[in-house]
Amino acid sequence: MFTVEVKSERKEDICLLIKVDNHSFNYLCDCGEAKALTVKECQDTKAVFLSHTHIDHFFNFDALLRHQIGTGRKVIICGPSGIANQVQNRIKSYCWNLIEEGAISYEIREIQGDKSYRAVNLNPPLWNQDFIGDFNANQVFIEKDFDVEFEILDHKTDSIAYLFKAVDKTKIELHEDFKGGKWVSDLKKAFDENDETASILIDGKEYVAKDLFPMIKVETGKKVGVIMDHAASSENHSKIRDKFRGCDEVYIECFYKDEDKELAEKNHHSYASMSGKIMKECDVKHAIPVHFSRKYNENEVEELVAQFELAKGIS
Repeated sequence: MFTVEVKSERKEDICLLIKVDNHSFNYLCDCGEAKALTVKECQDTKAVFLSHTHIDHFFNFDALLRHQIGTGRKVIICGPSGIANQVQNRIKSYCWNLIEEGAISYEIREIQGDKSYRAVNLNPPLWNQDFIGDFNANQVFIEKDFDVEFEILDHKTDSIAYLFKAVDKTKIELHEDFKGGKWVSDLKKAFDENDETASILIDGKEYVAKDLFPMIKVETGKKVGVIMDHAASSENHSKIRDKFRGCDEVYIECFYKDEDKELAEKNHHSYASMSGKIMKECDVKHAIPVHFSRKYNENEVEELVAQFELAKGIS
């Protein structure tokens, strides 16, 4: 369902591109420097999920803007409280006297707290904030086949972690005595609504829904997490366990080696073994360490990754 590409090299600032099966568009997580991110990938990005706006996560927004101008599409940007002003200020720092109305539109969704976000529109040429509304929801973004939940972590500023969740799919394994037809969708509906007594008509014969439920198999939707900068604190770890337990795949920051634990604590970052440990506690099937300090050379990054894998329980 989801294919994640790390578009930034190890010495570059972080940027992840998420592709979704049977979707024409891409989804970006953070806008760090990323030479591997192509013009077409920028143009095909439908939504951007920013953890926070430290320069290494927001630096490349201007390139994204540059390539999206003229597409005529609406692009959604999700991020922490204050992100609307920051995006607006970045855009308004340029001269727009030649831009046409409708060249691009940005909808900014500011995550205010648990289960809430505030939405505004930014449109050329004036780029004023047009208020859309305040929303209470577990998801900050919803598509037909998946949605995106969020959690607010502490990085001495709000840092948003995102959870991409594909919807569960119900499938029918037909018995030899049955052929497909309208009754299949009727049965799926009864199953989704937990209506065991629903009447299902098959070839002129009535059946009780619960008697047919054994034919239904539920395919659990894939879950992919993106956890960027956060302090290795008990509060953050409690939130991570609650939100990301049992994920199929998680990309998590490992900014420092274990030897630099004091630096991690000073700068409200996680470090290799602690990121690995929390992924083990969450029973994540495939955990990928990303976003390493540029102070390390390639050999040191390999040592960092080894520390993460050891803590995660990978030999």
